[in-house]
Amino acid sequence: MVQTKQNLIQLFENATRNDIEGLDFIIDLVNIYRKQRNAVLVDIQDLLDLLQTNAEYRNILLEKIESLSISKKDFDQIISDVGIINYSDFLYELRLRLVARFIPHQAPLDSLEFILNQIFYDRKDSEWIATIPGEQLISLFELLESKNIYADNVDKHAVSEILYGLEVLTQRVSGRAMEADVSKMTPEYRNFDNPFIGLLQEMTNIIQYVRSQKRPHLESSDIYYKQINILLNQCDKYIDDAFANSHKLGISMKVNQSLLRLRQQLGRIREILNYLVLDDPNKGVEQTISLIKKLIYINVNKTNVRRLVNESTQSIAYEITQHTAQTGEHYITSSKKEYTNMFWSACGGGCIVAFLCIIKVLMSKADTSIFGHAVLYSLNYALGFTAIYLLGCTLATKQPAMTASALVSALQRKTGNKEERNYKYWSFANFFSRVFRSQFIAFVGNVLLAFPIAMLLIWGIDTLFSYNIASSKWRGLLTDLDPVDSPAIYHAAIAGVFLFLSGIIAGSVANRDKYNSLYFRIEQHPIIKKVFGKEKTKKFAEWYKKKWAGVISNIWFGVFMGMTGSIGIFLGLDIDIRHITFASGNLALGMYGSDWRAPTDMIIWGIVGIGVIGFVNFIVSFTLSLILAFRARKMKLYELVLVSKAIWALFLLSPMQFFFPPKEKKQE
Repeated sequence: MVQTKQNLIQLFENATRNDIEGLDFIIDLVNIYRKQRNAVLVDIQDLLDLLQTNAEYRNILLEKIESLSISKKDFDQIISDVGIINYSDFLYELRLRLVARFIPHQAPLDSLEFILNQIFYDRKDSEWIATIPGEQLISLFELLESKNIYADNVDKHAVSEILYGLEVLTQRVSGRAMEADVSKMTPEYRNFDNPFIGLLQEMTNIIQYVRSQKRPHLESSDIYYKQINILLNQCDKYIDDAFANSHKLGISMKVNQSLLRLRQQLGRIREILNYLVLDDPNKGVEQTISLIKKLIYINVNKTNVRRLVNESTQSIAYEITQHTAQTGEHYITSSKKEYTNMFWSACGGGCIVAFLCIIKVLMSKADTSIFGHAVLYSLNYALGFTAIYLLGCTLATKQPAMTASALVSALQRKTGNKEERNYKYWSFANFFSRVFRSQFIAFVGNVLLAFPIAMLLIWGIDTLFSYNIASSKWRGLLTDLDPVDSPAIYHAAIAGVFLFLSGIIAGSVANRDKYNSLYFRIEQHPIIKKVFGKEKTKKFAEWYKKKWAGVISNIWFGVFMGMTGSIGIFLGLDIDIRHITFASGNLALGMYGSDWRAPTDMIIWGIVGIGVIGFVNFIVSFTLSLILAFRARKMKLYELVLVSKAIWALFLLSPMQFFFPPKEKKQE
């Protein structure tokens, strides 16, 4: 406090001796108190005492403020534009905000936004200003003989700026809400009056009413104010319904941004409209101070990148994870029969992977460029993964990215008392045990078949053609599995990221096709119906609906897996992929390629490496998918702690349930 008072005196004394511009003086004054921004409460009593006891200081401050003509500055653009999404292109909006964080946008010199940009440039300014006691701000307001916005009976500048800002916002909201891509999201409103039209009409009535009255404000009892609040609630419901319909209609990023912009604009209208309402004339100063705080808050948060990303991606992430949750349910077994079917399905996946291992070794011998090998490997992986998917087989590591969303969906149920919450977590633990044993048996099926089939294939090639295809590569195949002396863990984590991304792609493609009504468009395509008939066209549309997103996902997963090693060579980086099923096949190829002379410790470490690679594949893809699913559903990550406790308690009670299906009676 003593240091603050000395700094204030020094500031005023410098202003007495030197001709300091008004803006620079105010900036220096705010800087003095910005140093206290981490305090629980920012106290400006020292400034008030100086102004009360020293008339010269008070006159200096008055002179500096008057030189800025703050009361005559335009601020309607702060209301209508600042902090609100400007474009439906998310990446463009993100780029604008990132650039503005380092090179701030500067408004015209005659605007209040320019003054605020210069004085309050720190993102935390609105936070520490909010901690200044209200009575101190009122005392400062009175000491400076400032008029509240409702006492200006000459040109009503402040109220006029508020009215114009609200008018612009309402015009934009009503126009955008009537666009085809937005109204498409709310088919239930098609035969009813659009609430945004009523909002525009009611706002026009309010503006005319306020401008025609002697008092430049409304009262909460005015019919206009009550009516517009009803319409604002209806518009909010319209936006909520549009987002809710995305699960059946899909949603594009541009429409998502448009709906977010409408929601932000409605929120801004609601916030600023409150400053037109004054029931108690004695509250005019408090309302004015509150408006100033609100304008500062809006201005300092206009480049908030985190908020933009969170709001813009939440709905899209929900739709993507919703698809993966529905898909993931097919990977979760309940009965012994489903458990056995999963094993045989995984065995089929392991057989196909064994063929892919052989083909990749043969492709590696092709005389081509790094890019050529990348293309060949990508084709091998993409066609193989797609075959696994279309033939109904299972690749174990594809499960975590899908089942994570299904698990989080099970936690979404709202609960009341503590007993209901405990039951929810206990139910989740049982659900997790089903997921875990399903993935365990899928791992077992993949690994058990990939090894012997790969061994059989390389032996068959050697027998038929007298050519051991892995004779020159066996050491590398085995060394790459070593979790200690090779970057196998790091490479397995990269594969886990790609598994997660492939799940995202599947959900994204399904959401895009749903939004564009592609299934219906294919089903009703006149030329296709004419050539193939209605029934076949309908069956193809159904196949497209069920399978296409998965096909695209598997193709991209294959491209990711095939390109990584070649990109690493091109960039000089040690990046590659390790996948548990391929690791099992490569172990067989390495052992046979060495003509059974590979060191025992190398083989043992290879076997250990298969388990480690599988665990890392699982934990990385599962964790990333779990975090995305939690964020998409606006759930708190601390619930993971409570869930983990329930899972551990169930494991201690019945550990075998996590590996084998319980007997039917016990399960019931």
